[in-house]
Amino acid sequence: ATVSVLYCKEKKKKKKKHNKMGVTKTIITPGDGKTFPKQGDNLTMHYTGTLASNGSKFDSSVDKGRPFSFKIGVGQVIRGWDEGVIQMSLGEKATLAITSDFGYGARGAGGVIPPNADLNFEVELLKIN
Repeated sequence: ATVSVLYCKEKKKKKKKHNKMGVTKTIITPGDGKTFPKQGDNLTMHYTGTLASNGSKFDSSVDKGRPFSFKIGVGQVIRGWDEGVIQMSLGEKATLAITSDFGYGARGAGGVIPPNADLNFEVELLKIN
């Protein structure tokens, strides 16, 4: 009986969490509105990542003075980036609010992102190759 009660509680939690999974994009500065990345494109971005819980910064290409390049839509970056950045147009600056399921999940990352952490990224799409 105990096992089934725990299972029910766990199932409820998962269902509730499922309703708020994903990525929400908020535009800070609009891009050109016509040039959007496609799956497999190489992108160059600036980003600053913070923990949603307390706003502490864990990484920033801006601080490093080095834009970040990656291939979109092929799993090179967290799911929240793959699904959020592809909606941006060239030159756009936006905030991506990413739930842990679309971030680093239960494993966290690099000792700076705790397990199950929701993340905020300020991102700017500089270049589509």
